[in-house]
This record gives sequence, C-alpha cells and structure tokens, in this order.
Amino acid sequence: MAADVGRKYVIIGNGIAGTTCAQTLRKNDPACDIWLITNEPYPLYNRVSLPRFLQGLLPERKVMIRDFAWHEQQRLTLLTETFVTRVDTTERVVYLDKGGPLRYDALLVATGGWANRLQAPGVGGVEHIYNFVTLDDTKEIIARALESKTAVVSGGSFIAYELAEGVNVRGVHVTWLMRGPYWLRGILDEDGGRLVGEIAAKHGVEMVPGETIREVVSSNGAPRRVVGTSGREYEADLIGVGLGLTLNHGFLAETPIARRTGIVANEYLETSVPGVYAAGDVAEFYDAVLGRHNIMGTWDNALAHGRVAATNMAGGREPYVDVPTYTSPLFDVNIAVMGTAEAHNPDLETISRSAPGDKAGTTDYRKFFFKENRVVGAVFIGSPKGRKKMVEVIRSGMVCATPAERDALFDVR
Repeated sequence: MAADVGRKYVIIGNGIAGTTCAQTLRKNDPACDIWLITNEPYPLYNRVSLPRFLQGLLPERKVMIRDFAWHEQQRLTLLTETFVTRVDTTERVVYLDKGGPLRYDALLVATGGWANRLQAPGVGGVEHIYNFVTLDDTKEIIARALESKTAVVSGGSFIAYELAEGVNVRGVHVTWLMRGPYWLRGILDEDGGRLVGEIAAKHGVEMVPGETIREVVSSNGAPRRVVGTSGREYEADLIGVGLGLTLNHGFLAETPIARRTGIVANEYLETSVPGVYAAGDVAEFYDAVLGRHNIMGTWDNALAHGRVAATNMAGGREPYVDVPTYTSPLFDVNIAVMGTAEAHNPDLETISRSAPGDKAGTTDYRKFFFKENRVVGAVFIGSPKGRKKMVEVIRSGMVCATPAERDALFDVR
C-alpha cells in the first residue's frame, strides 16, 4: 500500500507573517511538508524590539523569538541565506540560488521590502551609512555609535525617528533631517508634528524640517559631515537613513501574478494566481474596512495575515478583516496608530486636538479618521488610555455623524 503524501507548502520570507503561517499550517496539518525561506542567517526575531536593542535596553537574546531547534521540533525546513530566483506558477515550482527546486501545492510570498538607500553625491565607497531594518543593521549601528560623537538621520518615517532616538540614547548628538514640514506628515497634522518636534528637542535631538542630504563629505572612507539642500552643513560620524522600502517582489516578474506597489491580493490574501498568497508588508490586499486595496506595514497586520493565509492555503475561505495597530515609545511618551490613518486621503475626514496630559508638563494629542462618518482610524500621542477601546470602536464601524459624536471620541478612556 502506498504511503499517504502530505500537501507541500512553500513560504518565502520568515518574518512574523511567514513564520506564523508555517506554525499555523503545522498545527492544522501534521502530515504536510513546509519549507520556509529567508535571505537572512537568522530564524524569526522581533523587529519591533530592534529600537530597544539599539538603545541598549534589551539584549540580543531577547530580540530572538524562535531558534533553529524550534523549527526542527515543528518539522519546518528553514532555508537561511537563500534567495528565490524565480517562480513557475504553471508547474508550481520555486527555484532557489542554491538547492531546490521546490514544488508546492500552495505558496505564500511574505518577503517584505528592501530599505531604500541614500542616493547623494559622495556616498560611493563610504561606510557607516545605515538603514535600520534588520538585526545586522542594528548591530552595525550600535558598534559605530559607540565610537561616534555626531550623527545625521534623514527621513520622516517611523524608522527615521527610531534611529534618531536610538542613537541619541547612546550619547551621540543627532541632527534629524526630513523633507516634509514635520515628522510622519502622511498621518499627523501640523499640531501633531509640532508636538513631536518639541519632544525631540527636549531630548537633545535637533530636528530640521524641509531639509534633505544634498552631499556626503567623507575622509578615509568614513563620513565627516553632510551638506543639506539648504547649503547648511551638519557634522556626522554616522548617517542613518529612513527613506522607506521598495517592496520585494521582483522575482515574480516572469509570472502572471498581478503586482502594483505590492503583490495584489483579495480579501482572502490570494493573488491573481490560484494557490499563491501574499502576506505582510508586501501584500497589497483588499481591505474590507476601507473597501479598497491597501498596504499596511505593521507587525500586528503581518501576524494576522500569516494566520489567515495559512487557513486559506489549506483550503479554507476566511477573509482578512482586522484593525491593524502600531505602537511605539516616542522618546518619553508613546504613539499608537490604529486602523487606517492617512492624512492626505481625499476619502477620509479628520479631526484632531491637543490637551494637557496626565503628567505635569506633558501633552496628549489625538486624531481621528472617518470614512462616510464611520470611524476608521486614530492616532494617540501621549497617554495610551483608551487605546484598546478605540480599536473596538474602529472594528465595530461606529458612525459619528455629528460634531458632538465626534468630539466625544476625545474622551474615550
């Protein structure tokens, strides 16, 4: 009698989306075969913990979530330092730069993105210019920060702020440059941006809006200063860059899988090719809350994607409906972004307000986003009180049509 042959799953990317998918598949199907592919040398680690590792508040061992032994126990074949060269969706085969090829019954692409490099005259051949996405990035920044006095960080993203804060905590004087008029201009308004600038200045970080790096001036292969677009010069023993990501799906170019900014997927996270799914940052998925496709680069979103993708890869039909959140320390306060928070989306209305915080000398800022009078997103800076309740408000699709109903949201605790 022939032995039963289990289903074969290939997962490209071992971040929280990919590893969660693998773990869920194993739990639901003990007989299946699972390959998990990563270009990094590590099993799953907590990218959300990297800022605290950079600051010296968390040891490296606490950043790691899984080890190689766990993968063996789960019977997950983890292929590290391995790149996918192409995918044949007709034959259902994944080709690798070493080993393989791998045949699949269902495929998940959860590859995230590549950090955009600094493009400016003087960059070529210069070391100590860092992105801040991976564990190895963080180790290199720490090593350089320990021997540096000055740093320039460029960008208006979460990554740029986390870089500025982390290097500042290491005792390095940080000048923070950003193209826009304030930080996180795609989410905040002028009042929220001003508040973040005040918080940064309180901690010794010099924030310079409307300024980017025009040129890097180096000596012996190391940066010495940067020249801004204004012509002003800033001393820099190291340069940190938070200029966004280019989503990693170029290896799918020869497939019929639909791609735009990300890999286009429906509410079940399935792409235009049956049996192929996308999850995490790289997925341009159908957002049932907004009623359109969306890209969401948060840890919570990626984790939930991994669970839903696993269910559907194994034959289920579960839609992804969730309220993604992103929370982070913001120097000595906190920021939380919940749901869909897009400042320049013409389909959304917004209201915001600043008020004295619970602690003396602090300010709380809240901003709410509405689509057709439904609450779809919120931003809190300062006290986190009411955050969980606000997630439930967004999930429920609460309608706030009148000014009084909208004003009441500022009192949610």
